[in-house]
Amino acid sequence: MATDAQTRAHRRARLADAARLLPFLGAVLFLVPDLVLSDDPAAAGATAPWLTYLFASWLGLIGLALWIGRLHMRDLRDDADRESEAE
Repeated sequence: MATDAQTRAHRRARLADAARLLPFLGAVLFLVPDLVLSDDPAAAGATAPWLTYLFASWLGLIGLALWIGRLHMRDLRDDADRESEAE
């Protein structure tokens, strides 16, 4: 059975992994739709929807990074509190 410390360490590692995957998610969000729809002649002049999509994706990535960062910092702060109580 996993101890509480092992569970916290596993959670921190998963949060760090999620943060490391954000650039790849950004690449997928920014590049794949352009690659899929680049042959469509009707989409050639449709700049406004593309800019809206890119801006929304960008804001979503920022929000996701902020959320992951806050979770990670909360875990680190909780660990520091536990260590200070143990002393």
